[in-house]
Amino acid sequence: MISKDLRQFQMTFDFLLHRLPQTFVVLWVVTLPPLYHVHVNAFQAKQLNQAEGCDFSQGQWVVDESYYPLYDASSDCPFIVQGFDCLINGRPDQDYLKYRWKPSACDLPRFDGVKFLETYRGKKITFVGDSISDNTWQSLACLLHIAVPESKYTLTRLTKHLSMFLFEEYQVTIMWVKDGYLVDAFRDTEKGRILKLDSITSWDMWNGDVLIFNTYHWWFHTGQTPTYFQVGNEIIDMDNMEAYRIGLTTWSNWVDSNIDPSKTTVIFQGIAAAHSGENHCINQTLPEEGSMPTYPGVDIVKSVLSNMKNQVYWLDITLQTQLRIDGHPSIYTGRGTSYEDCSHWCLAGAPDTWNEILYAVLLRN
Repeated sequence: MISKDLRQFQMTFDFLLHRLPQTFVVLWVVTLPPLYHVHVNAFQAKQLNQAEGCDFSQGQWVVDESYYPLYDASSDCPFIVQGFDCLINGRPDQDYLKYRWKPSACDLPRFDGVKFLETYRGKKITFVGDSISDNTWQSLACLLHIAVPESKYTLTRLTKHLSMFLFEEYQVTIMWVKDGYLVDAFRDTEKGRILKLDSITSWDMWNGDVLIFNTYHWWFHTGQTPTYFQVGNEIIDMDNMEAYRIGLTTWSNWVDSNIDPSKTTVIFQGIAAAHSGENHCINQTLPEEGSMPTYPGVDIVKSVLSNMKNQVYWLDITLQTQLRIDGHPSIYTGRGTSYEDCSHWCLAGAPDTWNEILYAVLLRN
């Protein structure tokens, strides 16, 4: 259990400037009224995506031109990075902007940014993870900004691993800590990147009232630099998916041992589907329809979360992202047509729905 003095020290600004590790993690932490708690015997019935008996993770994309898109990235939120602003990068079609996620048994409520800011006045929401967390963080910052466009804000990129968006009037801070693995990673001069699957020493930035964790894509990146896995003092040759399971279990054990659930809400943002490979996203202008096969890694997430003793909330976005093959930047990233991005998401776009679901559940409860 972290001492009171240390917890207070972690919350200071100077402490935020400490050196960050080279890994990625996504956290959302917020002091909340009671939500749906996920325990071993209740995990299947009470997920973050469920509120008042409705499962937000199951549904379909429908056209809603009367309300979507929720904003224009270039004019409404100029702080959104170029790589996510597909329109400014020359994407010619615009139908991808007009889709609303329709859960099978209900409707998502409209996102009310003013109500969100009032509810979390004086709070800190921290995303910890890879660039998918960056996608989500920038979406949430924009959704809140357009609700109070005259309200002063401060955007600070303190280091290449830490970004902070402060709504000064409300003293609401939205942070992104760039950490893609959740477990320790380092570079060896001979082998390259090594992941220490049973070790977490990068937790010093994991603080806030709401912590939102995300990790997946970095575990399966391919490139010229190989990744090795270490358990204890031994370098082990293993499948990437098995390594992901061990690493996620290490993270879950850390949460169980170090987080006080009466003070901090922990959310795990589910796996966002990529569309690389044979069914790449180039020239895709319409969502897919129908059922989808279980995405690799989802069963591991379910298993690890269901065995945690602490309360945990799962934001399951996998199906809705599997269907949105049209929602990626594709060749419209600002880096030229030879570069294709089928992992990240255009803004406005799918990440806005992730934040609509988050809003619906947190504020309803």
